[in-house]
Amino acid sequence: MSHDIEYSTADKKHALAYLGAGDLTDRQEDNLEVMRSIARGSQRGLDAQGIDWGVTVPDALEHLVAGRTDYSDAPYAGNAYTRALQIVISRTGSDPGQMGTYSAPSRFFSMMDEDMRRVGVPAHLLPHAALYGGPPIEFPLVPCPPDGYPAIGHLPLAHAKPAADAYRDALHRMDPEYQPDVQELIELLDNEHEEWEDATKRLDWYTADTLFFHLT
Repeated sequence: MSHDIEYSTADKKHALAYLGAGDLTDRQEDNLEVMRSIARGSQRGLDAQGIDWGVTVPDALEHLVAGRTDYSDAPYAGNAYTRALQIVISRTGSDPGQMGTYSAPSRFFSMMDEDMRRVGVPAHLLPHAALYGGPPIEFPLVPCPPDGYPAIGHLPLAHAKPAADAYRDALHRMDPEYQPDVQELIELLDNEHEEWEDATKRLDWYTADTLFFHLT
């Protein structure tokens, strides 16, 4: 089964504002209604396929918004909670970009990590760690999906340029199998760093600090 990887930038505080924080502004309430609509649409898609995660995506979203920690213990509840958290992050960030579709991304990027580690890329900049590391530590812990998907990853935007530079330095010493995908990662990170740096300088209201990855 293939898995899509999307990415977007966001201020993590904007997403956290919806996760058990209590009162929301009128604008945030409007955005929450959009999240609820997306969650219902996601659930309709699951229902049409006969997929039962033990808790619905709309209910999982309401649990997160209410700050509940008594999550459902259904075997696949982690899928619903992770999907709901993806919706919150997506609705508080930039329009998503498409990183790619992979038949076995965890295995592929894990092997890429090993090759990067071999040629000296620092552990905190390795791609698998960013893609599968979950949301930032400030976010609530949710049950893990049993098969690993959907998944959330992140990289601080301040690390985008160091990661791109490390990959660029390592590229010619890496296994040729990974070089095309590493080159794409370099271009993605360079672009995100340039946009972040430019927006931070020009726009007083711009506070994005995190590059989020969404795997489905």
